[in-house]
Amino acid sequence: MGRPWRAVEERVAVAEGPRGTPRHVACVMDGNGRWAAQRSLPRTAGHEAAEAAVIDTIEAAHGAGVEWLTLYAFSTENWGRPGGEVEFLMRLARRTVRRRALFLHARGIRCRFLGTGDPRIPPALARDMADLTELTRRNRRMTLTIALDHGGRRDIVEAARSLIRGGVPADQVTEHSFAGHLPHPDTPDVDLVIRTSGEQRISNFMLWQVAYAEWIFPGALWPDFRAADFRECLDTYRRRDRRFGGVRAPAASGKGPR
Repeated sequence: MGRPWRAVEERVAVAEGPRGTPRHVACVMDGNGRWAAQRSLPRTAGHEAAEAAVIDTIEAAHGAGVEWLTLYAFSTENWGRPGGEVEFLMRLARRTVRRRALFLHARGIRCRFLGTGDPRIPPALARDMADLTELTRRNRRMTLTIALDHGGRRDIVEAARSLIRGGVPADQVTEHSFAGHLPHPDTPDVDLVIRTSGEQRISNFMLWQVAYAEWIFPGALWPDFRAADFRECLDTYRRRDRRFGGVRAPAASGKGPR
């Protein structure tokens, strides 16, 4: 049976910010390679052009009052890409982290990373990521999570292993206790996922946290995605009717059920 509608309304009130703004927005930044191919450029040019979209999206989310923003930068599957492209992405990630650290800190944005620290991540990048996390850890205007070396299935497996290692009896495992063993357990469920380029796949992204997220698939390739596009996605989200499996009670009309 679905939850009573009143309980659903209470959940929505907690999940959303002012004027129906989603509390947690996640972006699957898709289309860099196709953007480059359309211009007869190497794939690396598309990745490099993507930084402007990242900054615009952060600024737009920050200005709209979004409390949590997660960007899918590099998946566990992306290690299978050509070695030269992976090396470029790691260098680009380090350059962006170093160049934008003070920009993010000045805006009161807390930064952290979602991934298990694969040994293939260059030590210099790992240090810069740790430094950015430490620099911004007391900020509270918005939490920016960069999913780098992230895989949703792996996170779920690791949470299960953590429960087993902790000796938690099977009958005491609940959704709440399980979520407490995921990385960054204070992260709220995702309210809105934006996946650019028109592709409509989950791609192993935050599988637990997106269970009841709304999805929007703008056609723009990620390097072309800008603040106006982000705000349009927020407007679309506000027009959605989120029920979380419940049923809205019909308004009293005196005419009986239809």
